[in-house]
Amino acid sequence: MGVQNIDIIRFLEFSKITPVADVRSPSEFKSGHIPGAVNIPLFEDKEREAVGTKYKKEGRLPAIFEGLKHTGPALQSKLEQALKIAKNRKLLVHCWRGGMRSEAMAWLFSLGDIDVKILEGGYKSYRRYILDCLSVKRKMIILGGMTGSGKTHILRYIESTGQQTLDLEKLANHKGSAFGSLGQLPQPTSEQFGNLLFCDWNRLNDNLPFWVEDESRNIGSVFMPDNFYLSMQETPAIILVMDVKTRLPRLMEEYSDYPPESLKASVLKICKRLGGDKTNDAISAIEMGDFAKAIEIVLYYYDKAYQFGLKKKDSKNIFYINTDTDNIEANSMKVLDAATNIKW
Repeated sequence: MGVQNIDIIRFLEFSKITPVADVRSPSEFKSGHIPGAVNIPLFEDKEREAVGTKYKKEGRLPAIFEGLKHTGPALQSKLEQALKIAKNRKLLVHCWRGGMRSEAMAWLFSLGDIDVKILEGGYKSYRRYILDCLSVKRKMIILGGMTGSGKTHILRYIESTGQQTLDLEKLANHKGSAFGSLGQLPQPTSEQFGNLLFCDWNRLNDNLPFWVEDESRNIGSVFMPDNFYLSMQETPAIILVMDVKTRLPRLMEEYSDYPPESLKASVLKICKRLGGDKTNDAISAIEMGDFAKAIEIVLYYYDKAYQFGLKKKDSKNIFYINTDTDNIEANSMKVLDAATNIKW
């Protein structure tokens, strides 16, 4: 079996049917990786640091000997891992730049009769490629509305009708507000969010429009790729306008079952923006079990912030829909009807 270097286009095409082995260190992998890749590190984090230091101070050959000192005893287990994940004796391999680490591991895997293909330019070329792709202008429709308008549910209903959607909050494991982490899995890094976003984005038919829920630049601790976020600000937006009283029941249902301490901690995240008096009032309301009052206090801040954000969009691209119901199907039909007015 041989070893072959391939570019990112072919690498991603092969990855649809061939497993990917990421041979970078565990911390590099944790920071961000190609979705679905398996980490078989040539070096552990401390070993990589030692090799890197040796390379900087003494050069390439001493660094190679330093690497061999660390990796020699573990090569058998690394080859065994590769054999387990390889499909039809085929495997894709990459490191950070497509250099010594991927070449060394490809050589090792080939000893096990695995047909190995190395990504030219490594993970760095993958990141450059996906960020360039996410910068491309495509037919995107923003679904907007103030907190509690049921946007996520509407997005899912729209998807059920056969329309294309991207669920950014699902990818980020966060609902966007200070309360957005409640009941969610840990968030990915911003880097990994971009990788996950590309996977979903790449599955879309670029001849057809797709829907995205309106978001700020960050969703919890996750920041969106810059150019993708800028595209969101320039694309047509359909904004659902719903008063506070209509939004309250849904928010009560979603958040009132969480422990009071968790709710209070969420309020404290925005205390500087909410102001001392309103923060105290909201916390007192939670302690008394008056969740409706607490939510109304918090919504005052979020509504004001959202209205400010709308001013950054081109008013010619905004379509407002007034509704007096929180019925998801009814509001979804209104949104889809409004979308017919968009001129591409």
